[in-house]
Amino acid sequence: MILVTGGAGFIGSNLVRALNESGESDILIVDNLGPGPKFRNLFGLQFADYIDKRDFRRRLVSGAFDQQPFKVIYHQGACTSTTETNAAYVMDNNYEYSKELLHFALHRGIPFIYASSAATYGGSGVFREEPEYERPLHVYGFSKLALDNYARTLFSSVQSTVVGLRYFNVYGPNEAHKGRMSSVIHQFSRQARETGVIQLFKGSGGYKDGEQRRDFVYVGDIVRINLFLAEGPVRKGIYNAGTGRSASFNDVARAVIAMAGPGRIEYVDFPEDLNGKYQHLTQADLTRLRATGYRRPFMNVEQGVALTFQAAQAASCNA
Repeated sequence: MILVTGGAGFIGSNLVRALNESGESDILIVDNLGPGPKFRNLFGLQFADYIDKRDFRRRLVSGAFDQQPFKVIYHQGACTSTTETNAAYVMDNNYEYSKELLHFALHRGIPFIYASSAATYGGSGVFREEPEYERPLHVYGFSKLALDNYARTLFSSVQSTVVGLRYFNVYGPNEAHKGRMSSVIHQFSRQARETGVIQLFKGSGGYKDGEQRRDFVYVGDIVRINLFLAEGPVRKGIYNAGTGRSASFNDVARAVIAMAGPGRIEYVDFPEDLNGKYQHLTQADLTRLRATGYRRPFMNVEQGVALTFQAAQAASCNA
């Protein structure tokens, strides 16, 4: 059996779909569906069981899964809100819970692939997996860095795969439930559909209007990295998971308009609540990821946005 935490979420549900396409259906999904539309991400997926995250965590600590022979654990579940201010909640959910699951995997030699984040770099202008470049701007980024640092203390002694993937700006199908935390591709698509106007920030952080830049990575590429690193030889490390290229928000908006139809860009004031908490540039250094043998090319923004729209159209036709 394969365990996927956060399996009903954005990246987790895409991962489960890819596992299904490879012939895997003996999958345990763990998540917190909440009051929103996240449950829809499970439509059409094949899995053996679903357990609420809170129930799973209680059962994990009690030893209920001690005899369960998981082949691999993909730990995608987390509080992903970069504006969450309840530090105790974020640290318990993203750090303590992750440590419990990590030690469960280590004691049984189960490959453990977990979601870290480019938010660990925060205010740094260098995106290389080294401590001197890690400067998180909020508690979410700190929680991910804390787990990375904890994993680092174990790498020299563990005998099974432990991999942290620092996701950059991931986008694609199945993120409607994320609200404000959804990718700008999703938000721009909604704006274009509803008003025909895509709003971008005016110049900030030394960048001109809409020219702030991010490493936008299609979720299908993220899934392929997860699957690759879970297989083969034992791997221990923190790896960037992005394209290695940055694109401006203007580039993304134009790609969305090209797919959504007529529209225009409007520039709005930079929000005060993001001052000191916003990354104006991200661009993954892929040196360490490529050294693992992962050689596949990455989708560019135009390709990824086109695939996202195609998936949305297919979903609406099947609804």
